[in-house]
Amino acid sequence: MTLPPIGVSKSQLAYQWIKSRISDGTFTPGYRLVLGAIGKDLGVSVVPVREAIRRLEAEGLITFERNVGAQVAMLEETEYLYTMQTLSVVEGVATALSAPFITTADIERARTVNQAMTASLEDLNPHRFTALNLEFHSILFENCPNPHILDLVHRGWNRMKVLRDSTFSFVPGRARDSVAEHDNLLQLIESGADALTLELTARAHRTGTLDAFLAYQKSHHPQPVSDPSPRKKA
Repeated sequence: MTLPPIGVSKSQLAYQWIKSRISDGTFTPGYRLVLGAIGKDLGVSVVPVREAIRRLEAEGLITFERNVGAQVAMLEETEYLYTMQTLSVVEGVATALSAPFITTADIERARTVNQAMTASLEDLNPHRFTALNLEFHSILFENCPNPHILDLVHRGWNRMKVLRDSTFSFVPGRARDSVAEHDNLLQLIESGADALTLELTARAHRTGTLDAFLAYQKSHHPQPVSDPSPRKKA
């Protein structure tokens, strides 16, 4: 049980406790905040925790969705945009280069992972779904014979882990489309599709998640993620 310092309310204690964990990365973007669990950790009821959540929501650090609850907001929006754009390119190339080296056993393993992802859709755990998603894609890109490209893919995925807990926390509806696109990728690899088709399909799969998130941000925040594209002067 954590006792608040003299002069500090339980609500203020909860506010400072949650905010500090967002700041130090303990609670990453997309992390779901369970009020009862936080209250238990702090030794307080859910009432002051709820008050703290509302305050943090007003500051833009937390979002609240019906049937989802409170979760940490995406803080590094532009950085997420850049990382996803880069990852879509390098992972697309890596997947295309890996294809000739992907075995039947690899395909079956990837299909088993995707089946587990499909089975999880009815009671989606975004964090678990994201872990399975990485496992699936790793099977497709780890055979990339170009170590420099593969290193860039690993850097992109590692950066994503820092930026958010799971994009699917924000756009859970994207998960169903994602597993269908996984099936399509496997079918293309099995049929011996050309490298360019594989690269563009893998890239479109990644940007599909980015587009879904940008649409979410646009509908939930008055200031959308800035467009990094250069604009022509009138």
